[in-house]
Amino acid sequence: MTRTRRAAAALALPLVAASLTVAPCAAARAGTHTGTHGRTDPIGGAQLASRGVVLNPAAGVPGAPKINAASWVIADMDTGDVLAAKDPHGQYLPASTLKTLTALTLVPKLDANRLIRPSQHACDVEGTKVGMTHSMQYKVSDLFYALMMMSANDSAVTLAEANGGMKKTIADMNTEARRIHAGDTLAASPNGLDVDYGLNVHTQHTSSYDLALILREGLKNTDYRRYVETIDHHFPAPLTKAERKKHKKTGGYPIHTHNRMLPGQPSAYRGMIGGKNGYTIAAEQTFVAAARRDGHTILISLMKADIPPSKYATQLLNWGFQARGKVKPVGSLVSPGDDDQPKKTNTHSNTLLPPNPLTGDDSGANWGLLAGGTAGAVLAVGVLFWMIRRRRGGGGDRPGTPATSSANGAPGSFGSDDSYGSSAPYRSPDSTGPIDPSGHLPSPRLDEHPSYDDQRHER
Repeated sequence: MTRTRRAAAALALPLVAASLTVAPCAAARAGTHTGTHGRTDPIGGAQLASRGVVLNPAAGVPGAPKINAASWVIADMDTGDVLAAKDPHGQYLPASTLKTLTALTLVPKLDANRLIRPSQHACDVEGTKVGMTHSMQYKVSDLFYALMMMSANDSAVTLAEANGGMKKTIADMNTEARRIHAGDTLAASPNGLDVDYGLNVHTQHTSSYDLALILREGLKNTDYRRYVETIDHHFPAPLTKAERKKHKKTGGYPIHTHNRMLPGQPSAYRGMIGGKNGYTIAAEQTFVAAARRDGHTILISLMKADIPPSKYATQLLNWGFQARGKVKPVGSLVSPGDDDQPKKTNTHSNTLLPPNPLTGDDSGANWGLLAGGTAGAVLAVGVLFWMIRRRRGGGGDRPGTPATSSANGAPGSFGSDDSYGSSAPYRSPDSTGPIDPSGHLPSPRLDEHPSYDDQRHER
């Protein structure tokens, strides 16, 4: 009987495995754009499929900047032209640059003057934080200043709570990413922390192309723009004894930007509008920013760099201002209204896991493939049980030996990781424990606060 079951399982396993891969493959194909000549292009144009540096040489324009970053984009924000890039659609861990998407999603949804009381969970989050107390209420605008100026993780969690909770906010962030065609982006936290939450590049990622899309869209909003360009802000806090003695009515302390390229900062760049940097050990240095000179705006992004971003960002921006209007674009930053663009980009993902087929394009072709995969799984199960029943009917077991069953080898035990699904967006295969029933992310394991020399420990 054991040999029969093994033989049946050997037959069923490849059938089930094949059926489970059919729909994800369909989703991956749905994430590309088939042009008029039958070619398959990534979002933004065919040249952006390159994993290396892509540039159209032009007379009088130097070669692309040589920086030690895995991925980068230089774009003309006024025209949407991508002037040069390196692995623009490669998917990498975002670190705190993911907060650009958090703000893009929540700034329009939350009243800037609304008062919010943070949960104790939000106050206790580790990593970079502004410092809040559950005994006090804070204006939403103050939370956004802390989020975008000094990358406060406690502000990110509090804003998520104000929006209805972690799960809803993460779902809203991914919906917003799809709206602007940021198809390389999968958010699984509101603050960009990764290993601390049991996340990795399979379960949370973005690309330098998507970061450019996100910041460009955010800068259209005057409040968003104010949050990223502000250098100093007074953050409220309970009155201290000294302040009470001075009969002050409100307490608080100044917070300072972490963007060292804003005016008056150590690496100030003329015309800098604003941006967002980030760092975790796994993600390394990430950055996205825009600057305007002589009536023109250049937008740059970089991922997985080896040093704090200001030096590399300066090189990218300088090249962009020099090359704009001279080089032939290698692609374009698509607009949210470009309905002919694909919903996802998976042309050369650095991740190993395919997207969930039920959260991508639900075209008839994909559903047909999904139905075919399901039929294959049902067939495999039927073959397995037919062989077992046939063996039993033939008297394969010794007389008097009760039939046994093994749950371990049942076809029903096969399944797909739900970390890509919207029902549990921040559960990962590396998670060491279950998600808190309250919807909170598990408490981080590390506590690294940023240094002020360009935020090597930005989190």
